[in-house]
Amino acid sequence: MRRREFIKLVGVAALAAAERASAKTPEMMKRVGALMNGVAANETAQSYVQIFLRGLESLGWTEGENLRIDWRWNAGEPALARTYAADLIRSAPDVILSSSTTNLFALSRQNPTIPIVFVEVSDPVAQGFVANLDHPGGNVTGCTAFQISMGGQWIELLKQIAPAVDRVLLIFNPETSPQSKVFLQSIEAAASRLAIRAVPRAVQDAADIETAIVDFSRAPNGGMIVPSDTFTLMRRGLVVELAARHRLPAIYTSPDFVRNGGLIYYGFDFAEQFRQAAHYVDRILKGAKAGDLPVQQPTKFALIVNLKTAHALGLQAPPALLARADEVIE
Repeated sequence: MRRREFIKLVGVAALAAAERASAKTPEMMKRVGALMNGVAANETAQSYVQIFLRGLESLGWTEGENLRIDWRWNAGEPALARTYAADLIRSAPDVILSSSTTNLFALSRQNPTIPIVFVEVSDPVAQGFVANLDHPGGNVTGCTAFQISMGGQWIELLKQIAPAVDRVLLIFNPETSPQSKVFLQSIEAAASRLAIRAVPRAVQDAADIETAIVDFSRAPNGGMIVPSDTFTLMRRGLVVELAARHRLPAIYTSPDFVRNGGLIYYGFDFAEQFRQAAHYVDRILKGAKAGDLPVQQPTKFALIVNLKTAHALGLQAPPALLARADEVIE
């Protein structure tokens, strides 16, 4: 065979193979939209992404081969969450992964049909996302985050490490943490039992955070609760620095705060939620209906105590609290 004819034959074969692959791709490639909390550069958030991807790979899904994932990050901004929610819905993926209440609100208000699997959402029934936990109905299911009773547990843990506390500041952004109103009732009930006054304060920018903490700290024996909120998480450096400057013992609902100098973290296992989400995404991609999949409730919780911060505040962590902790930072 002449060289020119051979090259022509190879070219025809390659073109035919490419056409066959192209023809198969739309049928074989499934699409997932992912609306994530915070920013892609966050190391902790990326670890959850990898857990989700490894979970999918164990079930036969590989990004770039038989699965395409379109990632969006809300950067702690409700307006950006709404923009990206609309963007993902227009692209019509087979299923959407939604991380946080802010993102789920944005998606559910715009999308009546695309299946959604959520993580990091507190009490989805009380917030109106699902009809009930066992039979969600509709197009939404996933993994709940903090239980409502945890509001009382935050107060109790704070009182254990700082017995003098008789007032507690609760800071949150109503737009990025609408679930905080759900926790407020259990926080106030526990606070009343322990002779503590709960002081909720809405914040919407860095200046609000500083004003709230400065004003509150003018009186003695104060403490602080920072509930789950993308807005405060994105400003954790400021929150932790102000708590230290004004000597406020504080309990947080993200480990990132405590690993950056905060006092106590108590919350659920984020990683486990992303593992479970991978299984639900797999089942939906294989034909299951989101509304038929029961909402998973948290079973693993974690407690982290920063002893260095406790000592700086003049606090002695009780041995029983340290024995209970999953991690102690010294």
